[in-house]
Amino acid sequence: MTSTRDLLDFAIDAAWQAGRVTLASFQTGVPVEWKADASPVTVADRAAEQLLRQLIERRFPDHAVFGEEFGETDRDSTHRWIIDPIDGTQSFIRGVPLYGVLVGLEIAGEMVVGVAGFPALGEMVAAATSLGCTWNGRPAHVSSTDELADAVVSLTSSSNLSRLQPSAWERLQQKTRIQRGWGDCYGHCLVATGRTDIMLDPVLSPWDCAALLPILREAGGTFTDWTGTPTIDGGNGISTNGALFEQVMAIVRDAE
Repeated sequence: MTSTRDLLDFAIDAAWQAGRVTLASFQTGVPVEWKADASPVTVADRAAEQLLRQLIERRFPDHAVFGEEFGETDRDSTHRWIIDPIDGTQSFIRGVPLYGVLVGLEIAGEMVVGVAGFPALGEMVAAATSLGCTWNGRPAHVSSTDELADAVVSLTSSSNLSRLQPSAWERLQQKTRIQRGWGDCYGHCLVATGRTDIMLDPVLSPWDCAALLPILREAGGTFTDWTGTPTIDGGNGISTNGALFEQVMAIVRDAE
């Protein structure tokens, strides 16, 4: 039986290898295609996901895989790898180094392993159930900020927040100390590593956040949808340092 430690080590190595693939096209003016949902995709997205799938298939042939670019394998398994080869493709195609490679493992419906590699930054945030969270191999933990007035909040899209949660976003801006646009998976990992306190994401797919739930949990924080439920299927997400969770959710709930 494969241990959780072995699964985490595999995920870290797979994310690193896929990250090297993305770097071959980073800041090269790589051509961009547009998918049916109007989101961008490049050859780097596809090549990195293909590599991740090959690595998983070779090591764990009985495991299912669900990825952004090539969908879900038709395989009945208690283990499902959920992958996003480039989270933050908008950053990637503009040469901004905040994009990430996300690798998560769900076992029997629970997210157990989460890895977020940031190849252009040389950062790796990784976690697994009961093994804690690390940032470049060192223990990582959320901040101790316990008052919104002292909090730093990051976000992916101010326009989506203004459209989907206008009242909540306006109140959070008023009540927090600093607001910055460090978006996509990097913003959530900033919370996990104690560099920010709150991250807001109004639109998410499962592959965008599967790796993030165990990362935030093991770092001592929270990852939930906007109803406060720890899930990767809510269509949106909020990360907090835990101490601010109830204060943030009180504002979100009052705004509904």
